[in-house]
Amino acid sequence: MKKVLVMLADGFEEIEAISVVDVLRRANVVGDMCSIKKEYVKGTHDIVLKSDCSIDDINVNEYDAIVLPGGLPGATNLKDERVKDFVQKLHKSGKIVAAICAAPETLEEFEVLKNRKCTSYPGFIKDKSSVSYVEEIVVRDENIITSRGPATAIEFSLELLKALGYEEKAKEIREEMLVNFYNKNA
Repeated sequence: MKKVLVMLADGFEEIEAISVVDVLRRANVVGDMCSIKKEYVKGTHDIVLKSDCSIDDINVNEYDAIVLPGGLPGATNLKDERVKDFVQKLHKSGKIVAAICAAPETLEEFEVLKNRKCTSYPGFIKDKSSVSYVEEIVVRDENIITSRGPATAIEFSLELLKALGYEEKAKEIREEMLVNFYNKNA
């Protein structure tokens, strides 16, 4: 069974974190919500989540992917040396590194987006010369997945499932969640 680490720092965007964990768990994939400070983490809209684990108590090598939700100041608060170490280790081993909204800028600071195609919340990394910025809902460049923001969180989560090798399960969940209901062309 695949395991995904969803990093939480105070100020995280709730929809972006919870959507990922929800979709992963619907697919029977472990989605561990990991706090960088304390057991309870407060989102940008004052929703408090109880984390599954602490960054100081896990072995990152047991995970197949890491996800950085956006939100402010959540994405900024994830600019932590331990998170950087985890991201770089997983990236170097070819495992999935994913970020949404403001968090792709964090990945850029961690030096994993250099010369990569990516997206983010409008205006966050668009003008940086080290990346190839694309205005798409979700962008996958090899083992890196990025997305735009809260409205794209389900598509981001489904792309993560596909990258983990659960393409059929992603299709099932897409249908169950009515992702295509309003947009028959999606």
